[in-house]
Amino acid sequence: SSRTARSEEDRDSLWDAWGSWSECSRTCGGGASYSLRRCLSSKTCEGRNIRYRTCSNVDCPPEAGDFRAQQCSAHNDVKYQGQFYEWLPVSNDPDNPCSLKCQARGAALVVELAPKVLDGTRCYTESLDMCISGLCQIVGCDRQLGSAVKEDNCGVCNGDGSTCRLVRGQYKSQLSASKLDDTVVAIPYGSRQVRLVLKGPDHLYLETKTLQGVKSENSLSSTGSFLVDNSSIDFQKFPDKEILRIPGPLTADFTIKIRYAGAADSSVQFIFYQPIIHRWRETDFFPCSASCGGGYQLTSAECFDLRSNRVVADQYCHYYPENIKPKPKLQECNLDPCPASDGYKQIMPYDLYHPLPRWESTPWTACSSSCGGGIQSRSVSCVEEDIQGHISPVEEWKCMYTPKMPVVQPCNIFDCPKWLAQEWSPCTVTCGQGLRYRVVLCIDHRGMHTGGCSPKTKPHIKEECIVPTPCYKPKEKLPVEAKLPWYKQAQELEEGAVVSEEPSFIPEAWSTCSVTCGVGSQVRLVKCQVLLSFSQSVADLPIDECEGPKPVSQRACYSGPCSGEATEYTPEETELLYGSLQEFDELYDWEYEGFTQCSESCGGGVQEAVVTCLNKQTRETADETLCVTSRRPPQLLKTCSLDPCPPR
Repeated sequence: SSRTARSEEDRDSLWDAWGSWSECSRTCGGGASYSLRRCLSSKTCEGRNIRYRTCSNVDCPPEAGDFRAQQCSAHNDVKYQGQFYEWLPVSNDPDNPCSLKCQARGAALVVELAPKVLDGTRCYTESLDMCISGLCQIVGCDRQLGSAVKEDNCGVCNGDGSTCRLVRGQYKSQLSASKLDDTVVAIPYGSRQVRLVLKGPDHLYLETKTLQGVKSENSLSSTGSFLVDNSSIDFQKFPDKEILRIPGPLTADFTIKIRYAGAADSSVQFIFYQPIIHRWRETDFFPCSASCGGGYQLTSAECFDLRSNRVVADQYCHYYPENIKPKPKLQECNLDPCPASDGYKQIMPYDLYHPLPRWESTPWTACSSSCGGGIQSRSVSCVEEDIQGHISPVEEWKCMYTPKMPVVQPCNIFDCPKWLAQEWSPCTVTCGQGLRYRVVLCIDHRGMHTGGCSPKTKPHIKEECIVPTPCYKPKEKLPVEAKLPWYKQAQELEEGAVVSEEPSFIPEAWSTCSVTCGVGSQVRLVKCQVLLSFSQSVADLPIDECEGPKPVSQRACYSGPCSGEATEYTPEETELLYGSLQEFDELYDWEYEGFTQCSESCGGGVQEAVVTCLNKQTRETADETLCVTSRRPPQLLKTCSLDPCPPR
């Protein structure tokens, strides 16, 4: 190691001292400065004779424009091939990011107007790396050359990610005749890495509100990149989906909304990093507990709003689990003895200090209402504890160093149980006058069957019905009913499966009915297929490679009576037509299977019960067409995420 040190000293001794730093290549936005040294040896010196450093690392004003664009526009008054052009920058060249390539406005002409951009030009638009002497040099977030330090997800250089939190969720549209649009999510000022994906026929649009209260709206009508309140937006619009990206940090509060455009439902998935704008801040020491003879003083912690630069109630900081309130610090004070007239006061030992006065509350009273919104109250008083642990009430001003706890709060704000009438059953007769029935349930705010509804307001569960079909004895033995619609419904409900990157059953179209009248059969081919993403081609797989129930490959079909008159069915036809119906009724039925994800993460949302068609013997999910003869159960909703949203 000593030989190595001497060799480095010998090598450096061949150089003169480094010269002073040059003027910065830029006045803002990050530039480069260099320093030179001279070789004192008649031989070649090892090492470089020039070194660089960054400088002017302050943001440029918005009106300054892009540095690469300024270099392109400098050639506007120089003819190229005998013609003047207005040149625009071509950024992010993967092969040579430090050459000055520009494109003529309104034309496809791209020209390299200089082999090197000026020192300090960014290599890429979304990077701090800069071009120096024609080469791209790494620059960390600390603005130092060669530094590998990076920003965390919160935008803090070399941070640990503790100043923000990841927010992700999903929104599902709730179509309503009275609503044309709805709010998907509110994203506060300072958020980063925002990404939303809408799938469905509806459209996204933006509402913004700056810290000064200025509001604006953007319709997001076309694909492109643009600025909204000085925040860069990238929007892509496809026939069946929309993608919105905002790198951030947001310079305003953004509200993402959805405008309904079709009868089908849409879903929106979103993810972003939200800054923690309320943080604990340690206070100065409070006044001494005694004016003489020895006392103590404590610090506390107050919740500070980083946006408004003011102190707010502690509950805002408690909202973030990442926020840990600092413990108070203690020190002795006013240790001089008291004057003789007051007698001598013994100095309070360090470990026997008594706490500062504090607010103390009684338990909340019972809610004034069991549902539909009520109030409850409690009493709050200022108390003080002495060194023996005795607690006594004191004047309220002594506790005013912290906000007083609320004495009234709302309670049981959920809706009261109410009657929910389900669909009417079919009429009990196929002709003339009969009865029909329905189920009436008492449903609470969660969509659960409960009690508590008033019997006086319960809807009736039975009523008369009339079937407009004359009652007469038909020729056939079967009851007089309309032609069975379930075959046609089965065909209409069947959705065409789409090949995906996961092996799945793909049924082909049904063949035509084997007969032109009466009862026949239809067949179709069911394959196990997968989409090969690299070639975008479809490959056939063995049937056992696909999971889940295989769709049926044969079914009965009915092509109407073979004459205009009522038809006499053979026993075989009767068994095929109505016996198969009975088998389906006994084998397949609708059942509830859990609920969808909550539509909101806070402030109250809804969940919808998921209804699936099940094989009652195997308990496996079946094709919905197999349950078409069973009445689909009613839609059930329940509320969720009832905790209030944090204030913005």
